[in-house]
Amino acid sequence: MSATDQGGRVPPDGHPDRLRWNARYASGFSPSFRPHPLAVQALDMDLPDGPVADLACGASGSALLAAARGRAVTAVDISELALAMLSDEARRRGLQRLITEVHTDLAVWSAPPCSYALVLCTGWWDRAVFGAAAGAVIRGGLLGWEAFTAEARQARADLSPDWCLAPGEPASLLAADFAVLDQRDLPDRGRRRFLARRQ
Repeated sequence: MSATDQGGRVPPDGHPDRLRWNARYASGFSPSFRPHPLAVQALDMDLPDGPVADLACGASGSALLAAARGRAVTAVDISELALAMLSDEARRRGLQRLITEVHTDLAVWSAPPCSYALVLCTGWWDRAVFGAAAGAVIRGGLLGWEAFTAEARQARADLSPDWCLAPGEPASLLAADFAVLDQRDLPDRGRRRFLARRQ
């Protein structure tokens, strides 16, 4: 399906994030397709029936794991090169029918409310997108996130404060119908990992 069919829009050729991430994936990058630990944790938990959304997925092993477990997956990323790598690997594993790649900027992507059993994002942060992602989780479903904390900027001066979680986030942004299952800082990575269930 096209990005428009999936509630998004293909980003312009000159979009700075598209250029930056395409440059990374074009420079001899060799994906491991190892699933993120948060994806492994979430998919091993009690989940209702329904699809998975993997946001800012890159060349995602998490999407492949969810598909291997029989879940339909919407894999969203701004880099068409990353999505092509994911698509090629999904085809190699016989999982292509379960994964829909959506080439769009998450700032303009939208999902129908209560449409995913699991929404996962493990390398990107935007408060507005987090709110939309939470709204896309079905009752009993999970929302998993990992993003940089403000402390990460001590080691990475080029890291925008807008890309970093504030103290207490993302748990502090959740609606009352979510229960936080885990929120912990990973000091060695300058990141915070979070998992919640919609009641």
